[in-house]
Amino acid sequence: MALKLEDKKLVVEEVSAIVAKSVSVVIAEYRGLTVEQMTNLRSKARESEVVIRVVKNTLARKALQGSPFEDLAGSLVGPVVLAFSTNELSAAARVAKDFKKQNDVFVVKALSIGSGALDVSQLDMVAALPTYDEAIGKLMYVMKAPVEKLARTMTALKEQKESEAA
Repeated sequence: MALKLEDKKLVVEEVSAIVAKSVSVVIAEYRGLTVEQMTNLRSKARESEVVIRVVKNTLARKALQGSPFEDLAGSLVGPVVLAFSTNELSAAARVAKDFKKQNDVFVVKALSIGSGALDVSQLDMVAALPTYDEAIGKLMYVMKAPVEKLARTMTALKEQKESEAA
């Protein structure tokens, strides 16, 4: 069923709004997947707060215009699904990587984290990026270690002086 001009404008506006809020995008070809497999992809994406959209390529190109992800427009060929991550840089890549392990016909064509297209071979690297909470936890650990070492040194110094005084 062909979309009317008003419907096309609404689709472009909707996808543009998602693009404006997104921090990363993955474009993948879904040719050969069953409806059940696509439903599984959508549910896994929802769990990870990743927005999945299947949009006509011409409408997707218009939605990407003027955004940091404009470089990905050349990858919009054939039946593609767009995965947008609005919170975590690695969420969309992680969902695509996990889904690709179970479905060989799912082919990642392009990805971006912020601006400019990345090479598809970097999917694993992007998927391995820590989440916000993991990064904060690692930062806190790094910041806490020197303070703990100072406290242990001061305690040892205090005990040494007490043993010398006795």
